[in-house]
Amino acid sequence: MASKNMEDLVSLCKRRGFIFQSSEIYGGLQGIYDYGPLGVELKNNLKSSWWKSMIYDRDDVEGLDASILTSRHVLKYSGHEDTFSDPLVDCRNCKNRFRSDQATDGKCPACGSSDLTKPRPFNLMFKTTVGPVDDGSNYAYLRPETAQQIFTNFKNILDSTSKTIPFGIAQIGKAFRNEVTPGKFIFRVREFEQMELEFFVEPGKDDEWHKYWVDKRYSWWIDQGISEKRLKKLDVEDADLSHYSKATVDLMYEFPHGLEELEGIANRTDFDLGSHTKNQNDFKISADVMKNNQSTTKLSIQNLESKEWYIPYVIEPSAGVDRGIFALLNEAYKEEDLENGNKRIVLSLKPHLSPIKAAVIPLKRNNEDLVNKASKIKNDLQTLGMGRVILENSGNIGKGYRRHDEIGTPICITVDFETIENDTVTIRDRDTMSQKRVSTHDLELEYKKIFN
Repeated sequence: MASKNMEDLVSLCKRRGFIFQSSEIYGGLQGIYDYGPLGVELKNNLKSSWWKSMIYDRDDVEGLDASILTSRHVLKYSGHEDTFSDPLVDCRNCKNRFRSDQATDGKCPACGSSDLTKPRPFNLMFKTTVGPVDDGSNYAYLRPETAQQIFTNFKNILDSTSKTIPFGIAQIGKAFRNEVTPGKFIFRVREFEQMELEFFVEPGKDDEWHKYWVDKRYSWWIDQGISEKRLKKLDVEDADLSHYSKATVDLMYEFPHGLEELEGIANRTDFDLGSHTKNQNDFKISADVMKNNQSTTKLSIQNLESKEWYIPYVIEPSAGVDRGIFALLNEAYKEEDLENGNKRIVLSLKPHLSPIKAAVIPLKRNNEDLVNKASKIKNDLQTLGMGRVILENSGNIGKGYRRHDEIGTPICITVDFETIENDTVTIRDRDTMSQKRVSTHDLELEYKKIFN
């Protein structure tokens, strides 16, 4: 059963080195988190699984790693400068600040006072100076999403790879939003990572491709270990659609704080490529275009049969890495009662996502023969390239098992004195706690089985 207690997850994440509050020794930086030794492994495993599904398992998607610093002209013509803002209200009574839509019946959601300021626009994008002199004009933005550089690189990738419609461009990277009210642990943060695909299709075929990617992304999350009971599809109402969207389906997950968006799959039509192309109608470069720093590139495709040029539509599955980590931790977290009256915490992560793939534990930490044998087994398994394998030389088998249950390690391999005698080891399964004795010659095969 997934955790329903936010405090349990936050405690586990700090105690076991998954996630820390950033700058904690100075009181912390609100809405910013650091990933510890186990967190970075889990994060990289999730990203690798997504990348594999998008790039390696397909022949119609290419990858990109674009810059974080973004020209203000890109975000001007993408519509972000005009739309990426929230109207804020201050409560004169309790000094709380919040979005205007959170004021029910004109009252502060914190104290109930009606003594509120008028709404004021608040830009969600981080601005930074480019160059040595800060004169107010030479600035750029930290990208609020990873999508725009995909669109501005559309022609570069099209020309360099000779792709044909339909095809996609995938990217994993950091994005930044100056959230007014970050919170809910790592659900809403100011610095986060996105896994985004922009899939380019012919106009008129966008609806069927939109449905295809909704189903594809839903199935992928199930494969990662998310329960169908806690994952829902939500058709976003027209009034709530983003400025670029024709239709959006959100995959909603039941987090500890409620049902919230895990991933959105949007039909962005030709809004983005159209916004960045030199002219949607005749593609002629005008003096006005050059004067206003507009794009001078034709981001379009020629129909091979009709020879007519058109701007492709875009289907965008966009998932937050941090929200994915949060959902997977919540899904995998279990507390189980043991026969001796004690409890154990287990993270039943899918093996391909587990931060540690196997722990090799010598029975006696100071016995040179056992430690050397365990080290050799650890090194041999590590060379198989499945992920991180560690030597757990704590000297206490019981505590070692409990620790690795709690961090999601699929198997523990115990090296004892019988190992020295007959070259066998004990393999303990995380989920069932069952143990079996196997020959070290069969260990590689047994290890690989957990990833099949």
